[in-house]
Amino acid sequence: MDYKAHIKIIDNYPKEGIQFKDITPLLQNGPAYKKAIDEMTEYVKSKDVDIVVGPEARGFVVGCPIAYSLEKSFVPVRKTGKLPREVVTEDYGLEYGKDTLAIHADSIKEGDRVIITDDLLATGGTIEATIKLVEKLGGVVVGCAFLIELQYIDSRAKIKDYDVFSLIRYS
Repeated sequence: MDYKAHIKIIDNYPKEGIQFKDITPLLQNGPAYKKAIDEMTEYVKSKDVDIVVGPEARGFVVGCPIAYSLEKSFVPVRKTGKLPREVVTEDYGLEYGKDTLAIHADSIKEGDRVIITDDLLATGGTIEATIKLVEKLGGVVVGCAFLIELQYIDSRAKIKDYDVFSLIRYS
């Protein structure tokens, strides 16, 4: 399937010079969304995972249906202050400052095989921080799966030691 046909490119959003890749047209096309999730699920299945992890919010859109399909647990990674129990946190850099991600401290056990899913791999900062959170809890990151990868910005540099699957690539 030509998944790029279901991605809308928005020029100069959220700021001048950025070409935003909008996944909502893909999500709004049930058969295309299902096929995309099914293809990503095949990759995840090959990794023999225990847990699917996804950063908010679009990582939920990808990770939850994959976890459901494989009957695996889904663990959300959120901004600080959004999770109600004890958390582990990790700071990460943004173009305009820094932010912090959090994960429940009891969500991953030592040796759990974890796949990280998200809609987009761009600079890799969010995924790098998510990997660090999983590893702080003793999880083993066996791969990362994305709907879209922006190869033209060296998107894999921060996660070069991990296996990466991308359904759609922009070079």
